[in-house]
Amino acid sequence: MTDMSGEAFFDLVADALQDAGYIVLPQIVAPMLIGLLRQSLAEQQGPNFRDAAIGRGGQQQLNQTVRSDRIRWLTADNQPDQQWLSLMDQLRIGLNRRLFMGLFDYESHYAWYRPGAFYRKHVDALPGSRNRILTTVLFLNENWQSDEGGELQLFDDQDQLLQQITPEAGTLVIFLSERFPHEVLPTRRGRGSIAGWFRVSNSHYGF
Repeated sequence: MTDMSGEAFFDLVADALQDAGYIVLPQIVAPMLIGLLRQSLAEQQGPNFRDAAIGRGGQQQLNQTVRSDRIRWLTADNQPDQQWLSLMDQLRIGLNRRLFMGLFDYESHYAWYRPGAFYRKHVDALPGSRNRILTTVLFLNENWQSDEGGELQLFDDQDQLLQQITPEAGTLVIFLSERFPHEVLPTRRGRGSIAGWFRVSNSHYGF
């Protein structure tokens, strides 16, 4: 297993972003950390989770015809959350050194999809908005079966399917937020993940 805080890992991700704009890393995250994050997801369900909205700021609204997952934002005072946030901060530094992306901070939340839940095709950042530059998705589901749905589908800018990704525990997906529409297909069992976004501090972006 590749060390996610190592130089070889940062090189691998940077090369993929320059070449294809995305990378899928099966079972890249240590099983011990996946177990802690999955436990945190289970323990925090209930009042700490809320129905996910679409839009940002004053434009946020609930629309369960577009997405029907429930979310909880990661916090630094939760030990498993902090471990994941620390890894992502190391990735931020590593990519800035290699690609001069100007990544400034990282926000992320758990996403829980109950049976039947989905998220229709969307883009994580409006073109030119620079509010989200790089998207990460980490899956937390053990022994996912092919008939259980819930796959993440990644599309190119011509709306052609690039890859359909099984939400198996430990798989990490990283892609440029503006370039790739994506969707979560309806799931037939409970499906957990952590979605995150690297942002820049101003409108300058030199990638």
